[in-house]
Amino acid sequence: MSDYILHEVSNRKEIEQWLAFPSKLYKNDKHYVRPLDREVEAVFDKSQNKLFRHGDAIRYYLTDESGKIVGRIAVFYDEKTSKVYENEENGQKTGSCGFFDCINDQKVADTLFDAAKKWLEERGFEAMDGPVNFGDRDYFWGCLAEGFTDPVYNMPYNYPYYNQLFENYGFRDYFKQLTFRRSLTPGGFDPVLHEKAKRVYDNPDYSFEILDKRKIDHYADDFLTIYNKAWGSIPGTAKMTRQHALTLLRSLKPIIDPRLMHFAYYKGEPVGFFLMMIDLNQVYKGLNGNDKGFNALRVFWRVKISRICDRAISLVFGIVPEHRKKGLESGLVCSLEAQAIKKKFKYKELQINWIGDFNPPMLKIVEKVGAHIYKTHITYRYLFDRNKPFTRAKLQQNNKKEDEE
Repeated sequence: MSDYILHEVSNRKEIEQWLAFPSKLYKNDKHYVRPLDREVEAVFDKSQNKLFRHGDAIRYYLTDESGKIVGRIAVFYDEKTSKVYENEENGQKTGSCGFFDCINDQKVADTLFDAAKKWLEERGFEAMDGPVNFGDRDYFWGCLAEGFTDPVYNMPYNYPYYNQLFENYGFRDYFKQLTFRRSLTPGGFDPVLHEKAKRVYDNPDYSFEILDKRKIDHYADDFLTIYNKAWGSIPGTAKMTRQHALTLLRSLKPIIDPRLMHFAYYKGEPVGFFLMMIDLNQVYKGLNGNDKGFNALRVFWRVKISRICDRAISLVFGIVPEHRKKGLESGLVCSLEAQAIKKKFKYKELQINWIGDFNPPMLKIVEKVGAHIYKTHITYRYLFDRNKPFTRAKLQQNNKKEDEE
């Protein structure tokens, strides 16, 4: 059996090798799309990632006797998130691992997981989640378990054997992240949606509009209001600041298609949104992690001129609690349909990703808009004390009145 050597990433050359390893591992896989190196590196840049203020990270790679890289991993912790997990029933101080890529060899995987566990244990942690991101949940999060097709932007792709590597080590399913899919072609919208949308369309107090790029700051404020009311109360999901909202929409401005950004209002106040974007993986495929130089021209052509981008993906869907169960979810989807039936609308499908199985209310909303489960990712948890009882993520619940409607 081969002997493997563990290395800590400590210089530019090793960073480049760490970044490049997955593209070599998946060189014969037609579905794989290498993420942009700059987006991955931003996660580990202390000047860009605010989680370093109350956390830390380290990266490792493993080589065989010949010096060939056979696996990689990153390990990190965020004290604020860990405190949320500690307060759960049977909770514990929990760190994380992610950016895991490995040949199909349990010994290689175990060596990487052991290194991650040791680093976290030395800092007082009692468990680790993985594979996850050292940052927002909507990037680089989860192990693909079902739906091994073309990955969409920001959702991980991996070989099927990864799940066994995690589970054989002792990781257990903490929660699943579901990706839903629906057609955007004319005639693909369920007439039932129109019936449900009629409730809000007939009410003059409700209105719907698509984003106007000339008023991006105004929509950032509306986004902030809805997001914090709709998502801010969910454990593990921090409330958003105005600066974060502004930065997000301003950064997206060059690739925003207003026809995919829908807002709902009640008496002029923002109460819901359905925000989507082009699937940048259709743009980045074949760029090998680099969007600079000549590749920048390829990106411009693919986004602005060609019709290669025919898939939209969800950014976020949210309705403030007091306006749920009134038909707004159908109203927002029908607002999208009003754009989809136009001749120059190029998108043929929508994928709504990152819907946690711990969130039945959101699962019901997605099903109501006519989408069906297409892919499943798993977020695993490993308890260092193997005798401690394992608890899955706590379910979010509707109130009784909502369940009956």
